[in-house]
Amino acid sequence: MTPTVGQALAQSGLVPVDAQALLAHVVDRNRAWLAAHRDDALARDQAHAFFALAKRRREGEPVAYLVGWREFWGLRLRVTPDVLIPRPETETLVEAALTWLAQDRALRVLDLGTGSGAIALALAHERPQAHVIATDASPAALAIARDNARTLGLANVEFVEADWYEGVAAGAFDLIVSNPPYISPGDPHMVEGDLRYEPSAALVAGAGGIAALRGIVGGAPQRLVERGALAVEHGYAQSEAVQELLRDAGFDDIVVRRDLAGIARVAGGRRR
Repeated sequence: MTPTVGQALAQSGLVPVDAQALLAHVVDRNRAWLAAHRDDALARDQAHAFFALAKRRREGEPVAYLVGWREFWGLRLRVTPDVLIPRPETETLVEAALTWLAQDRALRVLDLGTGSGAIALALAHERPQAHVIATDASPAALAIARDNARTLGLANVEFVEADWYEGVAAGAFDLIVSNPPYISPGDPHMVEGDLRYEPSAALVAGAGGIAALRGIVGGAPQRLVERGALAVEHGYAQSEAVQELLRDAGFDDIVVRRDLAGIARVAGGRRR
């Protein structure tokens, strides 16, 4: 006899939010349906699939990779181990970027290291008149990002295989955004939680985690229009260092944004 929905959730060995996400994926329903059908018996193949996923989750695999998607900025994005899992704190970067993007005219935006396309697609969705160019050095990541753009029907995003500013024209953009790698090599967090399964090249940067940020900030002014803006995500202890990089590169009107946890997460400014 197969378990009911409620029994399967209780027997999974997972925290409720993870168990519900995995079972909802298996039965192709939402969590409200699970709550309303706790006494319904699962089909044998559903029970088998759910407990197999629950085992993988107990062993550490991220839920987003197990179900194949993650919501970001209200958009459902496909994710695989080829890309970082979009996180709520990165929505802080989108919020900051939107303050520099007028709604009533055509603008050009550059998203460096796009991964799943989360930031580029959120901005393209909110600013239909903007033309967003999203770059990444990983062909596998770009394939995911392109697929997400097609699924969402967002045609105002162009994806380019490039290593940061490689091939990017000077003076071309009203806004540059990036969520680059900013974890220091050897950081103990890299062997904990979901980070163990995510692409290290998208997480770890040299020079104490600041190397990619230094290159992005330093290369931005020549690629921005006059008074164009730059906004970057950074680590929890890097705010002062990134603000200094911005000042040294000739940015003013520098702003700092905190995420929902109150941590300084985003810094940006305008080309002086």
